[in-house]
Amino acid sequence: MDILAIKQRFGIIGNSPLLDRAIDVARQVAPTDITVLISGESGTGKEFFPKIIHQLSARKHGPYIAVNCGAIPEGTIDSELFGHEKGSFTGAHEARKGYFEVVNGGTIFLDEVAELPLSTQVRLLRVLESGEFMRVGSSKELKTNVRVVAATNINITDAIANGKFRQDLYYRLNTVPIFVPPLRERKEDIHLLFRKFASDAAEKYRMPPVQLDDEAVHLLTLYRWPGNIRQLKNITEQMSIIEKKREINEAILKKYLPDSQVNELPILYKGEESTKISERELLYKVLFDMKRDMNDLKQLVMNLLESDNVEESFGENKHLLKRLYKDYPQEQSTDVPIIVQNSNPEFDEPVEDSEEVSESLSLQKLEIDFIKRALKKYDGKRKEAARELGISERTLYRKIKEYDIEE
Repeated sequence: MDILAIKQRFGIIGNSPLLDRAIDVARQVAPTDITVLISGESGTGKEFFPKIIHQLSARKHGPYIAVNCGAIPEGTIDSELFGHEKGSFTGAHEARKGYFEVVNGGTIFLDEVAELPLSTQVRLLRVLESGEFMRVGSSKELKTNVRVVAATNINITDAIANGKFRQDLYYRLNTVPIFVPPLRERKEDIHLLFRKFASDAAEKYRMPPVQLDDEAVHLLTLYRWPGNIRQLKNITEQMSIIEKKREINEAILKKYLPDSQVNELPILYKGEESTKISERELLYKVLFDMKRDMNDLKQLVMNLLESDNVEESFGENKHLLKRLYKDYPQEQSTDVPIIVQNSNPEFDEPVEDSEEVSESLSLQKLEIDFIKRALKKYDGKRKEAARELGISERTLYRKIKEYDIEE
């Protein structure tokens, strides 16, 4: 079954290459029994992918169940997943089968898997590795043949670092990862989804569908949609019911967009750690960026001065410009400073007015310091350290060699 047929069968709207890639991975992994971990922000539609995997697999005639791990109280989650024996705890008046026993031969979707307690994670790891489990209050081992698809909207590597998720379970779940892109990375799909939701609301409430003018479409596309598809659907239904006019302009649409966050500027966000970044580190980054931009500008002017049509470009100002730039060093470095994502307590003291920022004492020294700390934090694992520093693993390897850093 091709991607278009899958979209039509499961009611998926969108033409984004990122969305198509996620569907294609789900299609390829479906015939196997490999465990899949689906990641993505809340409201992106992760719940469609376990259904795709189940329906395109050999288990399609077996049972399928979706479990929201975050909605089940910690005291009863083991009983829900693995069952319990009569009298195993207060209120257990009779024996009960758990989801892993009921769904034998089928697929179980564990939504918000990162919300599982650590004790339950141990039980889940055993099921994934051997297919064995025990009911609560029982010492008898039971076997199950279940395909597990899990999903999360948080960064599990951060949860592992904070001791809230087992690393061995993460590697067992993450055999094949599927990333569902947020709506702000699917700009070509936003208006398409709006029209679909507007049409559905019109049919549901028996009224003409709302439409957007060009300015409103532009605003709709620029908005960052923190709630993703779920938020877009809610706003579309609100306008369909509340607004008397069927044509929505920019002013009307703004009333439904919280805080009117319509700019596309990057947002510095990395969970709770974003609040720990010192002003000194941000100042260094700004200075590095300004220095790089100035170097690029100077290089551009020098290239023009040395070109054949310099007389036409600068005329009588040619000699003045050459005098200004004759001592300018021709820097060819294209290295971009590492964007610091962690707090460095060494830089929390006030900045002295007389202090100078030089490339040798700022860029190189800071890079070496942050590379060492990232490698230490992740026990020398370059992939995780590179992700922490915001650079590629290849760039990190080159900088380790360049600065002769001991791992």
